[in-house]
Amino acid sequence: MPLDDLAHVERRITVVGAGLAGALFATLLARRGWQVDVHEKRGDPRLKGYEGGRSINLALAERGRHALRLAGADPAVMSHAVMMRGRMVHFADGRTALQRYGKDDSEVIWSVHRGELNLSLLDIAECAGVNFHFHRTLQGVDFEARRARFVDERNGDLHELGFETLVGADGAGSALRAAMGAEIELGERSEFLDHAYKELEIPPGADGGFRMEPNALHIWPRGRYMCIALPNDERTFTVTLFLPNQDVVDVAGGPPRGPSFASVTDGAAARELFAREFPDALPLVPRLEHDFEANPTGVLGTLYLDTWQLDDRAVLLGDAAHAMVPFHGQGMNCAFEDCVALAEHLDGTADRAAAFAAFQAERLPNARAIQAMALENYLEMRDRVDDDDYLLQRELEQALALRHPERFMPRYSMVSFHRFPYAMAYERGRVQRELLVELTRGHDTLDTLDWDVADALVLARLPPLPAHERGGA
Repeated sequence: MPLDDLAHVERRITVVGAGLAGALFATLLARRGWQVDVHEKRGDPRLKGYEGGRSINLALAERGRHALRLAGADPAVMSHAVMMRGRMVHFADGRTALQRYGKDDSEVIWSVHRGELNLSLLDIAECAGVNFHFHRTLQGVDFEARRARFVDERNGDLHELGFETLVGADGAGSALRAAMGAEIELGERSEFLDHAYKELEIPPGADGGFRMEPNALHIWPRGRYMCIALPNDERTFTVTLFLPNQDVVDVAGGPPRGPSFASVTDGAAARELFAREFPDALPLVPRLEHDFEANPTGVLGTLYLDTWQLDDRAVLLGDAAHAMVPFHGQGMNCAFEDCVALAEHLDGTADRAAAFAAFQAERLPNARAIQAMALENYLEMRDRVDDDDYLLQRELEQALALRHPERFMPRYSMVSFHRFPYAMAYERGRVQRELLVELTRGHDTLDTLDWDVADALVLARLPPLPAHERGGA
């Protein structure tokens, strides 16, 4: 059937972007009987190899796994995933300590390779009947005529296609969002951190195995900056160095204080930084100078939109609607949850404008909540995980979760091991944090805590958790 006749076809949709969210969303709809066309500006990575963009590995949590199960993709993805039980904190004095994410190995997150995940999702989508069109960059949209113009990146040929609805899964630099913004006010604004990052790599050991504990997210917190390392199934670690963009200017008139990307500008300076601040990591990164100089410096920002839809003609999801900083490991998981929600809303009504409005009403406040939590988590990771007050509050948090499992659940658990709405996790987490601060004030250990007072405060301030969500079902 000619693409120009799309306006007369029901349950047909056009997706822009064949990355993680685009491929997954297309699969969910195809499995519901929709005819789905996906246009992607890159070439097919299954033919030419994965073209890396941002971080090459990601943290997969329950929200993401739930979406993968619905798409029939969980077994293929999990065959390459590496379990992370918690944060392995590398203290400045050389000590290390594992801070578990959950109560046991039933509450973990998983490190997955972005490229392998994308390849798996493309294969599964194609098996579900999705039609992919690679090397197609969205150049413009005539929303009134419902026609989209794509340019073939290989030869410059233009393709003008009819559409009924466009779905933007084309990331933080979304071309569809730009086209929508020329039609209506989206309330778009971006806020960038004054920090950036570089990616490095720890290769396998001489025996082909991991060179550090593989089942953990390693973190070297140093106050204003930090280094982290996530395991990959090929026995490597992806190391990410986060630094401020500029040195701190001393208000008393002293010299600027680093480190920052303004002063750590080449491989030699990076080696000096590691020797001073991350000495146990230095011998594990043999290509430190090369990686530092060859890899780009990544920016860290949050994208906010007030409007995600253009009536029934276009809608945005994932990073195209709400890009966030990576410090809670929820960008992909949130995008996958978007995919499930949008597919369900589309399947529930023939009125696409109503479906998109309901999708936005459900997901926008939750996106705002996880964006806020991701920003907060950066401060926690780089500056709090090695503090005595944080460790005492965390000990109390675990104790209260055991004493009141129906009411008190760590915010991290609500976000990563369950599918409570992000907005609910954010608000309950705020109340719980106030409780922890209040109860530990003036205490060095939990031995002096008045547990009757603690129990009474939990009962007074925290209503029972919704029962159907406590198991992550």
